[in-house]
Amino acid sequence: MNRITALFDIKYPLIQAGMVWNSGWKLASAVSNAGGLGLLGAGSMYPDVLREHIQKCKKATDKPFGVNVPLLYPNIDKLMQIIIDEDVQIVFTSAGNPKTWTSHLKGHGIKVAHVVSSVKFALKAQEAGVDAVVAEGFEAGGHNGREETTTFTLIPMVKEKLEIPLIAAGGIATGKGMLAAMILGADGVQIGSRFVATPEASSHMAYKNLVLEAQEGATELTLKELAPVRLLKNKFYEDVKELYRKNPSKDELVNLLGKRRAKKGMFEGDLEEGELEIGQIAGIIKEIKPAAAIVEEIIAEYKNSVLPEL
Repeated sequence: MNRITALFDIKYPLIQAGMVWNSGWKLASAVSNAGGLGLLGAGSMYPDVLREHIQKCKKATDKPFGVNVPLLYPNIDKLMQIIIDEDVQIVFTSAGNPKTWTSHLKGHGIKVAHVVSSVKFALKAQEAGVDAVVAEGFEAGGHNGREETTTFTLIPMVKEKLEIPLIAAGGIATGKGMLAAMILGADGVQIGSRFVATPEASSHMAYKNLVLEAQEGATELTLKELAPVRLLKNKFYEDVKELYRKNPSKDELVNLLGKRRAKKGMFEGDLEEGELEIGQIAGIIKEIKPAAAIVEEIIAEYKNSVLPEL
């Protein structure tokens, strides 16, 4: 039996990433109902909003689902208490030290996975007692590692050192991509960007349409002095590039970023001034499809893929 399907009691070793402003209850429940593991993106939710999404997700699916919690976000204590109170069984943590919350969550019977961008942090997560590690290459959208290690490089290096189940993330949107990650040593995959282009994603339609238009080179990892983030190139991105030409201080970067810019872009649809996070794989996403259809398509392509003869 596959280690990820056994760990999370799901049909397919395919996890939908808990992306801010995209991953609400509609998307998470749709992926879970299709046999994957849907995740709610708590990073863009106030505590009461998270509670509402958990309760709605429970009504929409009787399958396992989880919550992704960036550990550096405010209200972390309240978010974790709501997760425990609402009897969520699976938590994916990211952007912080896994030692902070892993033992507490596991003490309440919750399975914990942690997102990392390097072998070093994969081992730290394992030492912290997590049940699985998500190793994410820098192709991924949103916030990821400063090292710029690609998924194809990262997965075999982590696999060599890790004993617990390994989930590959970054640049995966197809069945063939899933197969490649599994051949390199992953036990499962986490997919984000492909699920942005779904009716169920909670993000703005204008943002989804812009993702469909993305070509090779449409994104770049930037703002490393704050928290590295991969962005679609728009006016805000150009403003960031212009500021970098002046060798800015960290405070100047913080002032330019301001507050609520990711919400402005992905949720409210401001394609000029908003922060538009997406992975490099957006260049092959050309159609909005229901989340269940995407899961079915990925699994069918995975199963039907034939290795080329040498």
